Amino acid sequence: MNLYEYQGKKIFARYGIPVPRGEVASSPEEARRIAAELGGEVVLKAQVLAGGRGKAGGVKFASSPEEAESVAKELLSMKLKGFKVEKVLVEQKLNIRREIYAGITIDRAEGKPVFMVSGEGGVDIETIAERSPEKIFTRHVDPFVGFYPYMARELASELGIERESFKRISEVLLKLYRLFSEKDAQLAEINPLVIADEGVFAADAKVVIDEDALFRQDFGVKSKGLPYVELDGSIGCVVNGAGLAMATMDTLKHLGGEPANFLDIGGGAGREVMREALLRVASHPRVKVVFINILGGITRCDEIARGILAAREGINLPLVVRFRGTREEEGIALLREAGIEVERDMLKAAKLAIEKSREATE
Repeated sequence: MNLYEYQGKKIFARYGIPVPRGEVASSPEEARRIAAELGGEVVLKAQVLAGGRGKAGGVKFASSPEEAESVAKELLSMKLKGFKVEKVLVEQKLNIRREIYAGITIDRAEGKPVFMVSGEGGVDIETIAERSPEKIFTRHVDPFVGFYPYMARELASELGIERESFKRISEVLLKLYRLFSEKDAQLAEINPLVIADEGVFAADAKVVIDEDALFRQDFGVKSKGLPYVELDGSIGCVVNGAGLAMATMDTLKHLGGEPANFLDIGGGAGREVMREALLRVASHPRVKVVFINILGGITRCDEIARGILAAREGINLPLVVRFRGTREEEGIALLREAGIEVERDMLKAAKLAIEKSREATE
């Protein structure tokens, strides 16, 4: 599971890795407020799951709250590398003196994590490897032994860092490995890790979590042990019954949509299971709309509706709901009273979910 930069930085901060002061904004007005709180001079970064944002125009500077509002308006109207920009990260502007690369991934040939550092940060590691392979320093880490402070110092010593920053860089490397290990990451990357007048900071964050280990992790939702398989689409699916879940995915594909997951909340699921399942699906960064397809047998539609309403405050995505079966009238009434439209026909609901997904990516 790929995390957005702002999500990765939140995890960095929990592990003591210094990140620039900032907040994420969903509107130009929010960007203006954040910029004012940060003193006016800020950098605004489009939050999309794609690299090379700077070259594509997704990173811009502003020297005042008013300019930050204008820049945010521009960024939020963009489509960057096929992704619609829905959030921007507004951060303090740093006076950068040097940029470094630091990253950890899995070397599948060796069966071990491999730490990579380079004195040429701010550039894709592939570009560095092609242009100046001698400037990349690596160290394999035995997971049964661990990564110790002296190992971090040895890696940092390869970078030719001035003495005043050496200890801080070494500490960041140590904390980055701890994060990588404890969060079941497939990749934890800081590019660039900057030495600035204000100190040492992770100016960017790229974190990829092993999807097979999500049940061990706490990213604000609980899996409740529900069968969940992540796919590549943008339509999140919450369905009761494995057969109906497969039929829902097939229907979406047949109509030209792309399901983002398989999830079966099971027969007889109540409001709490529904709430947790909905939060789980909606938390994935690729999901643009959530399609809830319920065929009530022993599952009661009114209980499912209460679960949807309980989760609604934590979700900023359009919902498409289809109810048929036990206590469907009560469930539909509860949702319609809250302003949520419900379809009874599965094909109509699937088409609506596809339509809303396309609108969100345009």
